[in-house]
Amino acid sequence: MPDAFRHEVHRVIADGDLVAVHGTHHGVGPVPLVAFDVFRVDTDGKVAEHRDALAPRVAVTVSGRSQTDGPTEPGDTDRTEANRALVTEFAQQVLVGADRSAPTDCFSTETCHQHSPEVGDGVDGFGAAAERWAEQGRSRLYEKVHKVIAEGDFVLVLSEGEFGVPVAYYDLFRLADGRIVEHWDVVMPVPAELPHDNGLF
Repeated sequence: MPDAFRHEVHRVIADGDLVAVHGTHHGVGPVPLVAFDVFRVDTDGKVAEHRDALAPRVAVTVSGRSQTDGPTEPGDTDRTEANRALVTEFAQQVLVGADRSAPTDCFSTETCHQHSPEVGDGVDGFGAAAERWAEQGRSRLYEKVHKVIAEGDFVLVLSEGEFGVPVAYYDLFRLADGRIVEHWDVVMPVPAELPHDNGLF
């Protein structure tokens, strides 16, 4: 790595042999890169597998929040499986299934803080962003959910789909009282070629 490289950790989610790190890579390009790195750890405690998605950090977001600020420590660890189940159903029904009637059943009606750069707060904020994307000819389509990683109130969903071009979606949700109250993401175009034969997902 270049001498100027440093990695800033924002939050860590541990789920069995998988560990997801939400962080920022500095010193590897003209702007810092916001990233999700997912590691699989083997029975010897060694990293055996790695996947990631990275996106440039933007200065101004629609919500006014950064791509990485907000709560950092998992809470409600007794609700891990319930939160995993809710987000998995949401991902399959709403993201992949495109059922637009369901979001109000999953999102908090009081607040949903958004960190995705082009999306405002709440269900209405996502609806307004979707309209803008449609006008630009780049509908946000989800085709398949590959992994759901959960610890307490944090649930990370790894998916593939299209957003003008084929992309990898890494969506992190925070839940409270059985509803989604916060969302971060990284959307990365799928490279035309990979330096290995393991696939991106």
